Amino acid sequence: MISTVRHQASYETHSLYDVTFFSDLIRTHLTSTPSIVDSWISDTITRNVPPIVGLDIEWRPNTEPNMNNPVATLQLCAGTGCLVFHIIHAPFIPQSLVAFLRDPSRTFVGVGIEADVLKLRQNYALTVTNYRDLRFLAAEKYGSSELIRAGLKMLSLTVLGLEVNKPHWITRSGWDIRPLTLEQVQYATIDAFVSFEIGRHLLTSV
Repeated sequence: MISTVRHQASYETHSLYDVTFFSDLIRTHLTSTPSIVDSWISDTITRNVPPIVGLDIEWRPNTEPNMNNPVATLQLCAGTGCLVFHIIHAPFIPQSLVAFLRDPSRTFVGVGIEADVLKLRQNYALTVTNYRDLRFLAAEKYGSSELIRAGLKMLSLTVLGLEVNKPHWITRSGWDIRPLTLEQVQYATIDAFVSFEIGRHLLTSV
């Protein structure tokens, strides 16, 4: 995978990063501030055509029996604009996010997204109205039932022809820490961006 991450700026309410994935430059907002979420969603609604959004979540690994750590980050990506909402540290959930996730005209896509949607509902009472699992979309398009069991790496290779690197040590890192590391921001951004790109290919290609 050809990818880099660069910290561009930090403010009291958020940090900005430029993440590259092959030829794409992705501008990422990392924040736990509701007003920044409001702004990101407003900008996204204005330019998000087609209305497809990559969605992913991360949480601190459960290391003991019956442990169920809450969602720490919610990642949303529309085109080359991504939001990493450090939701576990947010003072409250902005109404703009509630409405955005409930908007039936928008399609949220991800791998195993049904489990993510359920966890968001259980942890934060957030409802995602219209969502599609990329595995089933790809299996239908390519006529391969094997893709129903595929992960993001396999789907990216199959649909985009691009390799995604998912280091285990980042996957199982402490997603509730503040601030997130550069590697975590890069990982979270690429997961959501690649989900968006796969969804765009599968849902809009003729």
